[in-house]
Order: sequence, then C-alpha cells, then structure tokens
Amino acid sequence: MHPKPFTLSLSKRRARLRPFDELRTGQAQPERVFERHRRGPGVQSAPMSNLIVHGGTPLAGRIVPSANKNAVLPILCATLLTPDPLRLVGVPDITDVRKILDIFRTLGSEVRWDQAAGVLELQHRATAFDPALHRLPEEMRSSIMLVPPLLARFGVARLEDNVKGCTLGVREIDPHVEVFRHFGGLVDREEGSLIVRRTGPLVPVQHWLDYASVTTTENFVLCAAAAGGRSTLTNAACEPHVQEFCRFMAMMGARIEGIGTSRLVVDGGAPLHGGEFRFDEDFHEITTFLALGAITGGDVVVRNSAPDNFPLIDRTFAKFGVRIEHAEGWSRAHRAGPLQVQTPFTPNTLTKVEAAPWPYFPVDLLPIFIALGVSAQGNAMFWNKVYDGALGWTGELSKFGAHVYASDPHRIVTFGGHPLTPAVVESPYIIRVAIALFMVAASIEGRSEIQHATPIRRAHPRFVENLQGLGARVEWTVEE
Repeated sequence: MHPKPFTLSLSKRRARLRPFDELRTGQAQPERVFERHRRGPGVQSAPMSNLIVHGGTPLAGRIVPSANKNAVLPILCATLLTPDPLRLVGVPDITDVRKILDIFRTLGSEVRWDQAAGVLELQHRATAFDPALHRLPEEMRSSIMLVPPLLARFGVARLEDNVKGCTLGVREIDPHVEVFRHFGGLVDREEGSLIVRRTGPLVPVQHWLDYASVTTTENFVLCAAAAGGRSTLTNAACEPHVQEFCRFMAMMGARIEGIGTSRLVVDGGAPLHGGEFRFDEDFHEITTFLALGAITGGDVVVRNSAPDNFPLIDRTFAKFGVRIEHAEGWSRAHRAGPLQVQTPFTPNTLTKVEAAPWPYFPVDLLPIFIALGVSAQGNAMFWNKVYDGALGWTGELSKFGAHVYASDPHRIVTFGGHPLTPAVVESPYIIRVAIALFMVAASIEGRSEIQHATPIRRAHPRFVENLQGLGARVEWTVEE
C-alpha cells in the first residue's frame, strides 16, 4: 500500500498580515542605524494593503539588510531531510517564513523562533501528517521544494497543478516533474493536482536543464542528496541564494562539488545531520536601499559582507550616473547631480539593462532599475529574458507622467527627462514592482499611493519602518 498523499494547497486567497512592532535604533554609527527587528509573540494580525507616500525627501542613514527570502525558503524545506536539531541564525520575519513554520508546527515538528533575535530552532523528529487536515502555505512558488523531502521521508507528496508565486507570467512545473521522474518518482495527474510517489529508493541521475532554473536546481540537489550515488546537473542555476542553499546542504553533510558554477555534482545517500547555519544579507535588499538613496538624492549606507556579488550591479548603477562604493563591510551610492543615462559608445544604440539568470544582471532587480530609468535624463532599454509577463505593470508608471514604451512582452524603453507628478498606482503581486513604484513616488514631491503593496512583506521585514527611520514619510493603510 502507498502511504496517503500530503496535500500541498496553493489557492489564491489573499494573505492576512500582522502589524509591525516598534522601531529600535542603534547608536553605534553617526548616522541612524536600523537593524532587523521582528514582532514578538502575542501580536494580533491585521491586514495591510496600500502605502501612502509623501515624496521629495532625500533618504539618509544606515541599514542592516535581512536574509534573502530565496535562500531562506528552500533551506527551510531542506530541513525536513533530517530528524536532527537545527539552529538557523538571521531568519527574517516575513510572511512566507511564517507560513512554512505554521505547517511545520501542524505536522508536529518542534519550532522555537526568537523573532527579535532572528534565531530559529527546528527539529522534525516527530513530524507526521494527515492529508485531510494539512495544507501548505499559499501563494508560494517555493512550495514545490517540499516534494523531495516529502518523497524521501514519506514516499509520497501531492502538489496542486498551479504552483503560485509572484505574478510573473507562466511559470511551468514541467522541469520539476522531469527531475522527480528521473530520480525514480512516479508522477500521476488527478483532478486539480499531481501525485508524486516512489516505490523504492531514489536513484542517482545525470541531467541537463533546459534553462538555469533556480528552484529546479534546488529540487535536483534535494533529490540528489537523498539518492544513493553520484548525480550530476548541467546548466545549473548559480545565483548567490542558490550557492547559500548549497552551503547549507553541505553543512548538513551533503557532498556537493561545483557550488557557484553551472555544473553541480552531488554524492548522495549519506544520512544528513543537524547543525547551525547563519544567513547572509540579501543582495536584492542591499541593491534596493542603495537605489532608494540614489533616486531620492540622499545618502543611504547599507551593510554588505559580500561585495564580490556586485561588480555587474555596480556597472548597471553607473549606466544611470550612480557610483557605488564598497568599504569596510558597507556599501554606499554616490550621485553627482541629477540621474543621467550614460550614452553608449556605439552610435544609434540605446543603453541597455539585460536581465537573465546569474551571472547576468538579476532579473528580480529589473523593476528597481526601471524606476531609476524613468527618473533619469535620457533613454534606456530594459530586457527581461526570463519571464513573459513581468513587464505589464509598467503602464502604471504613466500615471506619474513617465514615458514608457513596451516593445514586446520582454522589452520596454524608458524616455526620461519628463516632469513626474504624484499619483495613485496599483501594484501587481510582484515584490519588487511594489518597491519600484514606491521608489518613483518617493522621488516626487507630494502625496502618492501604492495600492496592493503587501507583497513587500513577503521578502523585506520592517521595510516601511526602516524607510521611516531613513526620513521617508510613508505609512501603511489598513484594509477594511
């Protein structure tokens, strides 16, 4: 008999978010210092919807960024592979983390989370499930990475057909299904869901991805760690958060060669053990706060312990007249005069920002630089080579008075130098689009409103409070 399937429910019901605790500031630096702070226990939930922005204030101060959501979530999924105790340091208080921890508690796992310190202690020693009761967190692309540990421990998983995340267009699950099948999983379709089973141990494989997908790479590593023998993946994703995930797997005892390259070799089958792991700062959040300083003409300094990830990001800032300085573990954006798109050496061409899988410019950061583009003098082209539906939001920029031309589903051109005015705009369910719309609003004197900005809380804890500490006049509205 097959064990009962664990149902991963991913419906589109809007998440209800909780209010933030009070902002604490440090005194160690001459500028204001703002660190990660998390809500304590007992805080009641209240939904937040829109951001009210009174723009035109240069932002200034210091920020200590949180960990990268795209590293934290797969690592949380990977913890199911061992019954041993684990201690994770630097876990951000974001909605997706809360959802995964809620399901862990429901399954009987031991969860102790000091939100103020960001320290999470987990042990999946007594984990069990009831498919009639248990549901996975909603609207999370990372949910699909629970399939390998569920297969390894329980022999079966059930996955809803349409795994949701940010609304970035069609995000197929076929590459994941292919990986599960290669490792020996049996994938069957039922009404509205997929059932993945194994009838024996997972087997090692050699696999070549169609494209360098982050979550498919992580699913491959999760399966390979549980399979007995050597598995090889070619065209693997190698983003900083994938490297961080692989380092965590190695800490648990997985033997992985090629971390940070497009070819990973995993020797699996050995029992994985517990331990302690400390998260890095999120390079997305570092870039975001540097861009906020630049677009408002302020002086924001951001903690950055991995400047080696930034040469291409720094060069992209330079295309808009912004110079990035890295010194003694901190990064700062310098802007001399107005933002200005730099003219290419080649005549009759546009300055371009081309976003694709790492080591290209990170696609998740493209909206941040589109905000710089509409605020700068000059014209620039932005090219999203990954998602087919990720640029539809740029029409909202016209409400500010920005001139943006959509060439096709993957490319837009910004025509800068036009006066911008406050506006009420609507964000799609994409984290950094909500932030990009806020950036434009923050650079314009007057009152603007970013509707449906709650996706920000999926990745950035205390984002608005940190902004207020930098001098921004911004607040949440509470949805009725």
